Amino acid sequence: MSQSRENFVRLAEARTTRLLKDIDLLSNLSNRSNYTFTEEDVNKIFRAVQKKLRETEAKFRTSIKQLHHQDFKL
Repeated sequence: MSQSRENFVRLAEARTTRLLKDIDLLSNLSNRSNYTFTEEDVNKIFRAVQKKLRETEAKFRTSIKQLHHQDFKL
């Protein structure tokens, strides 16, 4: 496996694991016994999270398209 692939896998696994743990921590805030929040609070949180996920996925998709794009040459 190439060094750049190894780095990607190592970092992607670590960052994804950390992200999933942070999402679990965010879900802990849903406990009404400990926290008070409104529907608007929840909407703002999930709009922000979904927006960032869409932006991040778009960056990956753009990178993939650029790999497959071949420049025209004479």
